[in-house]
Amino acid sequence: MSTHPRSEESQPTVDVHAHILLPALQQLVAEADPEGFGAQQALEVRRNGPESMAASGRMIKERWPQLTDLDRRLADMDAQGVDVQLVSPSPSHFYYFAGEELSLQVAKQANQAVRDFVDRAPARLNGLGLVPLQHPALMVEALEHAVLECGLLGVEIGSFAATPDDPERSTVELSDPRLEPFWSRAEELGALVFLHPFGCSLDERLDRFYLANTVSQPAENAVALSHLIFSGVLDRHPELKVLAAHVGGYLPTKLGRSDHAWKVRPEAHACSQPPSSYLKKLYFDSLVHSPAELRALVAVAGPEQVLLGSDYPFDMGSDLPVDEVQAAGLPSDGEAQVLGGNARTLGIMAATALAARPTA
Repeated sequence: MSTHPRSEESQPTVDVHAHILLPALQQLVAEADPEGFGAQQALEVRRNGPESMAASGRMIKERWPQLTDLDRRLADMDAQGVDVQLVSPSPSHFYYFAGEELSLQVAKQANQAVRDFVDRAPARLNGLGLVPLQHPALMVEALEHAVLECGLLGVEIGSFAATPDDPERSTVELSDPRLEPFWSRAEELGALVFLHPFGCSLDERLDRFYLANTVSQPAENAVALSHLIFSGVLDRHPELKVLAAHVGGYLPTKLGRSDHAWKVRPEAHACSQPPSSYLKKLYFDSLVHSPAELRALVAVAGPEQVLLGSDYPFDMGSDLPVDEVQAAGLPSDGEAQVLGGNARTLGIMAATALAARPTA
């Protein structure tokens, strides 16, 4: 692993995609809803298959210190050349099967746990909380708890949620009209909404070769972002800050077909502009594992829409996220935007730096 000096005189290098595990949160859910928790675990086995489940179990055990130990995290950040991490709960903590009361308890406990973690190193960290996507009516309360009470920069959401009362038939998509109050409040608060898929509705079709991650994550991003775009959410909320993990998956460089549908199909015309134009209204992390694909993303979305992301510390992330951005050979000003300039523009900075900012 190469070692980078921390930025001192120049702008901080900011990793916007990093996770922590919250064992106490998992224990809460397992004890409060053992039936739902067991069903979720069984679904994950079906979706991933036994070989991937075993490999993932070994990976989590090996990387437990990075997921839970602050000193190890800070040492790794120094080695990577990362000054600031925006930490969010592992998506395994979404628990979208939980009922109303438990789901709100989960969100608020997660929000406070992230706040407590950030407070242990406020010069290096900031955080995102959770909201119960499966219960749209509760999302604003959880968002306000995260941002106004816990002082976090926003929240992390999945690509869809099956509602607990009828998971086989009812699904909350990001185009769901019931989410309008959430989008409005997020826009009003200037809160960042970090889209990070967990699970895929293709289920057993992806249960081998780790397709449950390598195919499902980019596919889920593409579906969720398409719901946002085609439904007109970004028209109605032009100041909304949505950051998509994993460079937005299959969507950003495959929008020609969507643009054509927008032209020729009346039911695909709920958004006011061609779908590809909304890339300039969305933000994407840099985690693509391919210099050519990162250059392609920057070419279609613009360097001002891309931010450094590592997915620390999971094995499908990057141990050298700064190096991978530099390997893309972007123009120097574009590279600087990705590594930290865009984060600063969006107000993503260490908790200490944020608190020290002058107010109007």
